[in-house]
Amino acid sequence: MIVLSVESSCDETSVSLIRDGKEILSNVVLSQIDIHKEYGGVVPEIASREHIKGITYVFEEAISKADIEVKDINLVAVTKGPGLIGSLLIGVNAAKAFAYLNNIDIIGVHHIAGHIYANQISEDLVFPLVCLVVSGGHTELILMKEHYDFNKLGETSDDAVGEAYDKVARTIGLGYPGGPIVDKLAFLGKANYKMPDLKNIPGYGFSFSGIKSHVINLVHNAEQRKEEINKEDLCASFQNAVTDVLVYKSKKAIKEYGAKMFMIAGGVAANKGLRAKIKDEITDVKIVVPEFKYCTDNAAMIGVAGYYQYLKYKQKDDMKLNGSSRLNLE
Repeated sequence: MIVLSVESSCDETSVSLIRDGKEILSNVVLSQIDIHKEYGGVVPEIASREHIKGITYVFEEAISKADIEVKDINLVAVTKGPGLIGSLLIGVNAAKAFAYLNNIDIIGVHHIAGHIYANQISEDLVFPLVCLVVSGGHTELILMKEHYDFNKLGETSDDAVGEAYDKVARTIGLGYPGGPIVDKLAFLGKANYKMPDLKNIPGYGFSFSGIKSHVINLVHNAEQRKEEINKEDLCASFQNAVTDVLVYKSKKAIKEYGAKMFMIAGGVAANKGLRAKIKDEITDVKIVVPEFKYCTDNAAMIGVAGYYQYLKYKQKDDMKLNGSSRLNLE
């Protein structure tokens, strides 16, 4: 079964072709990072316009690289949400046009389901499993007892972890996207700055607005006193506190639910500090992390998720399929 998938939820325009939910025949990603850098973040209107400019090219390139004919495609899968509504609509309407013209079934896929199923590309999922979803818009712990069965154990009550990384980076002048820079500098510094304890949130909930505000106040007070901030040490201190709580609550969930596998998903899954702490501290269960190229937004993950969604529910969408900026994974 060959799935053509489309992802356009934020600032990457991507089309992929996947065979049987495993073999990636092609995965073309057109990134807008350089365009949005000068603004310090993604500008939704600009993102939408760039999707329009690139979507046809990406379709053609993905099909060409896959070395198949359109008649070989069995299903079209497209991200329907959550995300920037303008960006989503470009991908959804392009996917519907392609499916309609070629008489192919189409389904809408949840963006976070895609991030979770990026792990399936490298390892077959073993249930029950716990997945830590960490990105610019999401921080969640998900329990899965079977394919396409998502049970949310807890989530952030305010900022997502990726958003906190970017705001800390902006505060100390590291530019955009800030998360990878903070991660890099953290390995060069020592955790000498006092940070709030993030483990006090009850259950499996998270909160990162407090540590973000703490760093902003710390930097502001240092500037008032004309003291120099050691950026490497500050990044190390921030990252240590954040990864501590992520791993702490993941270990708790693994033990409570008897998980046989633990996974991470989302853009922050590429964070080397988080990966290292997981490897060091979670030793009694199979650990799966996506390849770096499948951590950030891409259509391959949507195609894999779409394949398993289609197999489980045997349902397709019609031409009324639409994008949604907010969408519940469960």
